[in-house]
Amino acid sequence: MQRLFLIALFSFGFLFNSFSQNIPSPDEFLGYPIGTQFSRHHQVVDYFKAVANALPENVKIEKYGETYERRPLHLAYISSKENISNLNTIRENNLKNAGLLNGEANNPDVAIVWLSYNVHGNEASSTEAAMLTLHKLLTKKQDWLKNTIVIIDPCVNPDGRDRYVNWYNETASQPYDIDQQASEHNEPWPGGRPNHYLFDLNRDWAWATQVESETRLKVYNKWMPHIHVDFHEQGINEPYYFAPAAEPFHEIISDFQRDFQTEIGKNHAKYFDKEGWLFFTRERFDLFYPSYGDTYPTYMGAIGMTYEQGGHGRAGLGILNDEGHVLTLVERLTHHTTTGLSTVEIASKNAARLNTEFAKFFDNSDLKYKSYVLGGNPDNIGSLTNLLQKHDIDFEKLSTNKVSGYNYKTGKQGSLNFDNAIVIHSNQPKGKMVKVLFEPNAKLTDSLTYDITAWSMPYAYGLDAIASTTKVPSSQTSESKSYRALTDAYGYVSDWNSMKDAKFLAELLKSNFRVRFTEKPFKSNGETFERGALIITKGDNKGMANMLSTLNSIAKKYDKSLATINSGFSQTTPDIGSPDIKLINKQKIAMLSGDGTSSLSYGALWHFFEQQLQYPVTSINTDNLSRTNLDKYNILIMPSGYYSRVLNEATMNALKDWVRSGGKVIAVDAALRSFANKEGFALKYKDNESDDAQENLTPYADRERAYTNNLITGAIFKSKVDTTHPMAFGYDKDYFTLKLGSSAYSILDRGYNVSYVEDVKVYSGFAGKNTLNMLEKTLVFGEERMGSGSFIYMVDNPLFRSFWENGKLFLVNSIFFVNNNAFEL
Repeated sequence: MQRLFLIALFSFGFLFNSFSQNIPSPDEFLGYPIGTQFSRHHQVVDYFKAVANALPENVKIEKYGETYERRPLHLAYISSKENISNLNTIRENNLKNAGLLNGEANNPDVAIVWLSYNVHGNEASSTEAAMLTLHKLLTKKQDWLKNTIVIIDPCVNPDGRDRYVNWYNETASQPYDIDQQASEHNEPWPGGRPNHYLFDLNRDWAWATQVESETRLKVYNKWMPHIHVDFHEQGINEPYYFAPAAEPFHEIISDFQRDFQTEIGKNHAKYFDKEGWLFFTRERFDLFYPSYGDTYPTYMGAIGMTYEQGGHGRAGLGILNDEGHVLTLVERLTHHTTTGLSTVEIASKNAARLNTEFAKFFDNSDLKYKSYVLGGNPDNIGSLTNLLQKHDIDFEKLSTNKVSGYNYKTGKQGSLNFDNAIVIHSNQPKGKMVKVLFEPNAKLTDSLTYDITAWSMPYAYGLDAIASTTKVPSSQTSESKSYRALTDAYGYVSDWNSMKDAKFLAELLKSNFRVRFTEKPFKSNGETFERGALIITKGDNKGMANMLSTLNSIAKKYDKSLATINSGFSQTTPDIGSPDIKLINKQKIAMLSGDGTSSLSYGALWHFFEQQLQYPVTSINTDNLSRTNLDKYNILIMPSGYYSRVLNEATMNALKDWVRSGGKVIAVDAALRSFANKEGFALKYKDNESDDAQENLTPYADRERAYTNNLITGAIFKSKVDTTHPMAFGYDKDYFTLKLGSSAYSILDRGYNVSYVEDVKVYSGFAGKNTLNMLEKTLVFGEERMGSGSFIYMVDNPLFRSFWENGKLFLVNSIFFVNNNAFEL
């Protein structure tokens, strides 16, 4: 019997090798030795397809989506003939094993390894490595594929990669120049790192705001791999980094996940030691923030890891680093190929163990909070449930009224009465991800982290919430619609408290409706309407053909139920014709881009206007600002950035004159530095009163950790809100703001302090002890009038990574409501 098995095994190897001889190598297919040029995305896709055509029984290609620039997104499934023929059965068995799919798992002990390359477009060595890894798996490492399915995403970010590669190919010298100062080692703004909308896709896994992330998650959650690797690059002087990761680890990470990372790292080290390659582990790259390509898979039960090769966008085909070493693309892709293959090897050797431990991860019986109850604005709840559906996380409708537990708004134990609420239970298979997303304050074992330390969904979505240690009664949800057809009337009123309302307004304005908003509450037809309510009257729009049918169509599109009013005479003032009910200008908006502008901040705003609000915005390059005719615009948005080069004395004076004539400047985050402590502006820095002398006595080895006392690494604070100011219409008296740094500005002594920090308690995340006193009585959002116009200050970015949903209406209010006496073009 053993002899027959060996004969069969030999025959399998012979057949596999005979087929694999027909597979073109990357060098043969591309027409140049791999690593001597950068391959364009379409060449990479064509290579993967060519290999699949040559060996269809071992490679399957799947298109899972397209980028914003219409480049295809592909996955390759690589395994033995038997596994490829049973691909869907293996996938379903894996989900059954974890309890994610009903039924008994007939577990074949097949390991599932997912390798993701080039999430950052200018970290381009990894896509080259993906081609070489594919070839080596099929020609040299076939035995590993008998019990392993390898899923390769050769390029997560094709738009960013091609932006970088096209720039490099048209810029680089022949032969390449290794001088760090050469133009080929210094990318122009915005660089190839982000996607089309300049988002960092490696921080978008949990929020799925970008099309690449959303479509990838659909496939990822269908597979739920046991191991996921994200391939990256770092600075040109850095050795290779691989797992195990650094502290802090989130507390839900299992002992097995920790230990198996170390096993993988030791396997990599074996190969690196043999070649004498430098590497490091257990430093810098932690496992805490949930939206990375290593943490998100980890919180979904996988061994999630980041591998970092020195190089990045500066390295090109070769660069002389500070240690006198010429770092080449060939070397970089070789290292990534080595760790990729080593990962598959260790998975194959531990396939049964990976399956067993994977199933154990989904036992959530020991989680402290059993239910998270969220209520409040129905539109915000709808936005949150859309996010949950992207992750296949279940939610239900609350079946009781009063719930006790941890109250997010007070930061302590208490009770809340809910009229309409959803419940997310943690006893579902993805309960650990539920904990990560909804826990009030994630446990932090080390304050030195790589990213923000707070993201709790109730705060991000502006919802009332209770975390309960007992399971709360709930029932299945049912979809409900708000829209009711409108009939002829004097006018119609829409409430104002969510981004759905903002999109509704934007559509009305684009359709040339004349829309009003109220600055004071009023009562009509027995209904009370709060500040910000939108009013569409027949008289304002009498020149519009088919006004009622068009309004009905737009209301239905956004599922808006409008109230009817039969007279301009209100039951309580103001009347519809009052000066306190103002006509909304169809604003013409300009926004700065280019050098000096944060590409991430600009990208979030660009995406917001095009993909969310769907309202036009004109981008103005900073190099052209001094000769731009601002009189064509009502509003100028300044994303976070450093504009000292742009705003010289003449340009600043021209900007002030434009504002005095009725223009509005909306400055975000670091853009406020352009006006703080400047002559004529009320905006002032608040000084940090830290003891510099004492800090200078701190030993060298302790400086980095001691400096955390002065940092805020993405922490959540409660701010007071002036709900009577148009910038705050639709908000409650308290707003939870996400602070990304310790920069602080004093309360305005001239103007309007729309939102400010009064209580310096940290509700979630880390803030160093020296930052807390400095934040007391500091500005969050404010308006300073200058002549007929305004400067609007947004200290905290309301659009951060587009996931802080509750901040977005502040921006919309600033555009359409604040100082609405501004000129109309």
